[in-house]
Amino acid sequence: MVEVAFKTKGPRSRTRKKLSKKVRGLPPVNRFLQTFRIGEKVVINIEPSVHRGMPFHRFHGRVGEVIGKRGRAYIVRIKDGGKAKLVIANPVHLQRVS
Repeated sequence: MVEVAFKTKGPRSRTRKKLSKKVRGLPPVNRFLQTFRIGEKVVINIEPSVHRGMPFHRFHGRVGEVIGKRGRAYIVRIKDGGKAKLVIANPVHLQRVS
């Protein structure tokens, strides 16, 4: 019997450069504890060393608006291909727009 190798389509597939870090280790505690207000603009900046609450890698670098909170994570509305989408991400993966 011949086995066929199927290409994996996991959530971190094709992210060798995008989700890599130069320095190993966790980010500062302040990144975990930061809070955002509803209506605030944020950038989705994925922290690769924290897997919990990690959004899909397609949304890395996108700017969105916080529209709610779900547990300790935030709901962010972004535009993707002309459509509004909701991304749920932990605060360690979000940064304020300055």
